[in-house]
Amino acid sequence: MQRTPHGSSGQSRAKQDADYIFHELTRSICPECKRVIDAQVIIQDNRVYMRKRCPEHGWTEALISSDAQMYVDSVKFNKPGTIPLEFSTQVDEGCPLDCGLCPEHKQHLCLALIEVNTGCNLNCPVCFANAGLGYSLTLDQVEEMLDRFVEIEGDPEVVQFSGGEPTIHPQLLDMVQAARDRGIRQVMVNTNGVRIARDDRFLEDLARMEPVVYFQFDGLRPETYRTLRGEDLLDIKLKALERMEKAGLDVVLVAAVERGVNLDEVGALVEFGLECPGVRGVVLQPVTHVGRHIAFDPLERVTIPDVIHGIVDQTLGRFVLEDFVPVPCCFPTCQVNSYVFVDGDNVVPLPRMLDVEQYLDYITNRALPKPPNAADVQKALEGLWSASAVAGTESTAGQFQCACGPGMDLGYELSHLKDHVFQIAIKDFLDAYTFNVKQVMKCCVGVLVPDGRAIPFCAYNSVGYREQVRRQLAVEQATARRTAGSREV
Repeated sequence: MQRTPHGSSGQSRAKQDADYIFHELTRSICPECKRVIDAQVIIQDNRVYMRKRCPEHGWTEALISSDAQMYVDSVKFNKPGTIPLEFSTQVDEGCPLDCGLCPEHKQHLCLALIEVNTGCNLNCPVCFANAGLGYSLTLDQVEEMLDRFVEIEGDPEVVQFSGGEPTIHPQLLDMVQAARDRGIRQVMVNTNGVRIARDDRFLEDLARMEPVVYFQFDGLRPETYRTLRGEDLLDIKLKALERMEKAGLDVVLVAAVERGVNLDEVGALVEFGLECPGVRGVVLQPVTHVGRHIAFDPLERVTIPDVIHGIVDQTLGRFVLEDFVPVPCCFPTCQVNSYVFVDGDNVVPLPRMLDVEQYLDYITNRALPKPPNAADVQKALEGLWSASAVAGTESTAGQFQCACGPGMDLGYELSHLKDHVFQIAIKDFLDAYTFNVKQVMKCCVGVLVPDGRAIPFCAYNSVGYREQVRRQLAVEQATARRTAGSREV
């Protein structure tokens, strides 16, 4: 007997096309319970979304990119990974539950973070680290973590001391020195600047250590700080910046960008950084919705293209979309960089000086003929377009000079050229709404923890590793205090 589809009338209904493109299937986590689940990446109306279903909590959907063309085009910037010398965990449950790094990880660490404490001298409404009571690492613990970093990397590139607020840790400067003693090429300190604005002795001692200061600086309006930091910090931020400039410290401004708060300030932040003599770059980070954060709509979150378009639209022609190129060492949808040569009023983005894309396109341009010095130029650009690139260093200036080529005289010796090279980085970290195993497996920014693991930053924040480490260290320190107290009695 022949079956009549869709009813008994004998008339078939017309099939309809979906109103979206199914782009890929990946693995993610449920925003509620953190269970690892399948996730669909779909394209609709030139925007990219993630859709996923948890058996317990149902469907969720979040915006990944507000510009599908940028998202899809970035794939050609996917550079082959470099395998670390050692791994710290084995493959058991699969990504992202074996982080440490495990042998399935596809990239070494360009940059390692050490969160020296959980305490802070602010109580910000937006804080991915959820700063507060918890732990404070000892110098011995940090030295062991640095030793492990050397073991897994051989020649570590960058370590950044973070928190909490690291400047309130009594042994921070000893930790910075410990990193230098181990030959780590670049040391950074991530700070809100409050102590720098108020403590002359600390600033003097910090300046002697010469770290690059990764300075929390969200905007140029008091209301921006009231929303993101809970109080008007603009004056104290400007004071800290002025004091760091006088002390000779190289500074990178770092802004958490949220829709309806300061997305309309990204152009002004770039312009402000270009005008400040001590500022070597600006990092713009769409808010990562982990830890503490203000209410938001996952379907209207800020993404990398929002920030790029904001810079272009708000700087009145100074920048164009093509000035911003994906970073190949991590997954190329995670970060975009640009570099600018600054000489007074002369501001020229590096992608105007040479075809950066030709050298960093690892798929479609492989067969293109290159000039005799192409290998050197490509290596220099790979250094600049890397998570290990630190603004304000002679290394970055040297790579910039090499990329421009021997035929282009920038007019400065290397030691002075670094003051004329300005970096713009846009970094979008994953949270439980956008978590993508594909990206995490190639993450090159990791958090070092005392037990020897190096956990990819987005997994550390989203999957539950941060809470695990915090509980473990808090218990260990509480036990140590009780033991010490009983001995004294």
